[in-house]
Amino acid sequence: MPVQLLKIIKGKSETSLPSHLQKEDLQHLQEGFDHTNKYFQGIVILSYPLTKLGDGTDFFKVVLQDLDNSFSRINSINILIYGKMAEDCAKVIRNGDTCLVSGFKLKKSPTAKEDGRHGCHLEVSEEAGSAIYIYTVPRTTAASETASLSVAPKYVYTPLNRLKDGTIVNLYGIVKFFKPPYVSKGTDYCSVVTLVDPSNVKLTCTLFNGNLDSLPKIYKVGDIVRFHRIKIREYNGQMQGITSAGFASLTFDGTVGAPVVPRTSSKVYTFMDEEQKTIKELRIWAASNLSISGPAAKLSDVQPMLFFDLTCQLIGKAKVDGSSFLLKVWDGTKCPYPTWKVPVEARDLEGEKVLLHQLRNLTVDILVYDNHVQLAKSLKIGSFLRIYSIHTKQASADNEDVSHLEFHLHGGTCYGRGIGVLPESNPDIKELKAFLESVDLADSQNMESMSSLELDGTFSSVADLESHLQRCQQLSVTVLTDHQYLSNTELKTILNSPAPQQYRIRAKLRTYEPQKLYQSIKLHCSKCNSLQEVPDGDDFDFILRGSVVTAPNPELHNTSWYESVMWTTQDQKQRKIAIHFVKHDEMLQQPEDTLLMIEGGTLKEVWKLTKRFKCVIPVRSTEDDLELLDLSAPFLLQGNIKYYGCKQCSTPKPIKSLSSIAAEQQPSWEPTEIAQALGVELLQYVFIMRFTLVDGTGALNAYLFDYEKFFQIPASEILTNNFLQQKMQMTMNALCPPGRKLDDLPWLECFIKSYNVRDEMKHQVYYQIFDTTVAEDVV
Repeated sequence: MPVQLLKIIKGKSETSLPSHLQKEDLQHLQEGFDHTNKYFQGIVILSYPLTKLGDGTDFFKVVLQDLDNSFSRINSINILIYGKMAEDCAKVIRNGDTCLVSGFKLKKSPTAKEDGRHGCHLEVSEEAGSAIYIYTVPRTTAASETASLSVAPKYVYTPLNRLKDGTIVNLYGIVKFFKPPYVSKGTDYCSVVTLVDPSNVKLTCTLFNGNLDSLPKIYKVGDIVRFHRIKIREYNGQMQGITSAGFASLTFDGTVGAPVVPRTSSKVYTFMDEEQKTIKELRIWAASNLSISGPAAKLSDVQPMLFFDLTCQLIGKAKVDGSSFLLKVWDGTKCPYPTWKVPVEARDLEGEKVLLHQLRNLTVDILVYDNHVQLAKSLKIGSFLRIYSIHTKQASADNEDVSHLEFHLHGGTCYGRGIGVLPESNPDIKELKAFLESVDLADSQNMESMSSLELDGTFSSVADLESHLQRCQQLSVTVLTDHQYLSNTELKTILNSPAPQQYRIRAKLRTYEPQKLYQSIKLHCSKCNSLQEVPDGDDFDFILRGSVVTAPNPELHNTSWYESVMWTTQDQKQRKIAIHFVKHDEMLQQPEDTLLMIEGGTLKEVWKLTKRFKCVIPVRSTEDDLELLDLSAPFLLQGNIKYYGCKQCSTPKPIKSLSSIAAEQQPSWEPTEIAQALGVELLQYVFIMRFTLVDGTGALNAYLFDYEKFFQIPASEILTNNFLQQKMQMTMNALCPPGRKLDDLPWLECFIKSYNVRDEMKHQVYYQIFDTTVAEDVV
């Protein structure tokens, strides 16, 4: 039979292999040698779905690892199976099985460079007289649906102080630091974990997987992980771990005395009795050698300007804007400070209305930003969370005397920022659930009493209700955000009144300029009040090309706060390019948290870097330091946004001025902070438009000068985002529908203010729209 299942009884095969077959090591599998009576043996670490080739032939691919050479740089090989043999193997082969392959053809592998496996692959088929012997291992399934192998291959675990570059190893480690899984720049999820063990060596691992559940289920520092088939590589003299084909993990609670129960999404894994002893020994070592923080803080313990982890339950969520999302959570305790309630529309808030009302004095609003938004949107109401590195900030509104406490989960993954979903079986969640059930909700109200409170006294008669409905039919397409005490003033009265004054008006938008909306975006300096056009990409490209003339100065490379790499391009110009990566705590950060400086790069190369790194600053070398380019070019790039400085008001400082930010406990690399450190007066993107407003008594031109409030679109993003450009055009079409008669135009409610502009020749009164925003349901 081409495919045979062999049982292992008392450690030996029930059926003997043909006597003429001799084992061949992976390192001896080379083209040009005779492998007729040879077989290769390995353990299945990866298998692909059964597919059909273009001619209809069945095809099945597996990856076998040579356990005799598991510490070699290359220790696995692709096996390509064709025809009926492919169909038969797909039915029985599972990860962890031991396979013997004979009668194979050895061919050069076209994917060796990409997958890091053997330079050749083995091709097998029934027609070629091949045979595959599969040592199946009996599997048992526990009641919890977690299965373990009762008989399994013997794994060797490498201490962290014996890791070698280029090897694929198995290891145990204690979590000293971790970043919860987050969406990487591609489509995969990423998690970063730093491990230690009794050898007192540290290993940082970067783990990628398209399936979130396949990453290690780490809940806190001190957890113990077991990694199988993790690839080791050396970078700047330090070993790092990365996922390789067949990577698998188990996670254990690191608390001394806790049950030894592995966390994993895999249905099949090995865990031997002797490994229980390993877990217990690591727990004891960690308890006496590692500084493991106690339980996460409770809301009743929080103070202003604190970074803390919170274990809580989610009871409400809502979208706030494109870059932030609201989570309403509670942990059964009450915050000792008045807390910020994020303003959102009731219709946008998900969650049980009765419960939200009952817990209104015990919940806090956490605003999460940027890369955390996608995960926050996917969270289920009622789930239990551990939110890492929440920032509390004390603030007060302009019209409030009492300060309140705000809760923020900032963007990026520095210091382990992130959100983890904990199962109800987690010991901390069991304790939290028991506590939440004991909380006395004396202030709770049922839905009927809520409804009566909300509706009582709203309308005193049917006539009032009818009048209200008529008003609803003429709703304004704009919303006033302040000064509700002002009553409407006719435009005729405004035109005949002296300036400066503030008014509330109800009018229609007859026309606006510019009609090409992208022309409305300008750059504004708040210091000298100047306006300028946004430079186009050609200007930036020209400045970058000019900076290539100045070659990078090697004496400025690899300082205490940044690390440098330099290379020469292979084209005729042989440009020298240098990139300087800013460090924190003497370590390079993940790309999404990293600021870098580039010398000698082209426009295309700079944009490529912005897609991967948090901040990019184009620079050039002087004798003593790096410096910014001409301020006609952007001094900073973040994502698709270019940040410019005012030439008149800026006094640029050397790049070493940034070292003060890099030394902060949690550098945020915000544009305003970077600009201040570099002596740059930051130019703000603004919308500048002229609206011609009419109300039947008169007409006046009012200017819109707005960063993002009116359209609820950041002016900084509009030029590089087609979706936002379309949204803005649709908004203007709603405010001033093309082709409509004046009577059919919608009403706008606005605040406008008048102000005087005088020069030597004349005096004029101008009008500006303020504290007004487009209604959310307009588009």
